Amino acid sequence: MPKLPLTPIRTGGKPTRASDHMLEVDGLCFEVLRSERRRTLQITVERTGALRIVAPPQVEDRQLIDFVEEKLLWIHTKIEEKSRLQQRAPIKDFVDGEGFLYLGKSYRLRLVEKQLVDLTLRNGRFCLRQASVRRGREIFMRWYAYRAQGWFERQVAEHANRMGVIVNEVNVQDLGYRWGSFGTGGRVSFHWKAILLPPRIAQYVVVHELAHGLHPDHSPKFWIKVEQHLPDWRSRKTWLAENGIQVEGI
Repeated sequence: MPKLPLTPIRTGGKPTRASDHMLEVDGLCFEVLRSERRRTLQITVERTGALRIVAPPQVEDRQLIDFVEEKLLWIHTKIEEKSRLQQRAPIKDFVDGEGFLYLGKSYRLRLVEKQLVDLTLRNGRFCLRQASVRRGREIFMRWYAYRAQGWFERQVAEHANRMGVIVNEVNVQDLGYRWGSFGTGGRVSFHWKAILLPPRIAQYVVVHELAHGLHPDHSPKFWIKVEQHLPDWRSRKTWLAENGIQVEGI
């Protein structure tokens, strides 16, 4: 994962440029997404430092620029935070004794000569077939995704019923730098890496995404819905922001 530059706060009034899908303000480049479901403007800073604005279709470029300029201090602060977190990202080696997470617990890796399948978790250890080491990352990803599918299906079934959210499909896939998403048609998706998180944190991801099934933005109504089902959501959200980088090194 590339490191991000620590960008100082700019106040020099750099020129702005706008197109249908991109916006550049003060030297920062934003991807612009427009959604009929949005009623307000929202800026997100991804874990890579990538910048995104989601806006209702009718919002003009000038409004977008004004909104970004109001948020510049916050944006630069977030970029620096993401950069510092990325510098702490661990890199895993597929060697005896390396630790790999699963639902928040670290399990040591043991390389074995003979095993019917590439990877198993038994007796508190991940066992990887020696002949499969070169495909270690691919094998772990497949193992995690398979376990994640069942785990998140069960969590969604439990929480969606309580929250009054209709879900028609649960997917596990590589979502880039998002933990999850709630799409059209009642389809909720989760990053396979979310299965590495502690259960209480992964549950926060589930409730967060299901709340988007009722409120597409992060409005007060959205957070009220989250709090109704997870009163301690703030501590879980903070933990995820500060420690989620731990799962990036696989």
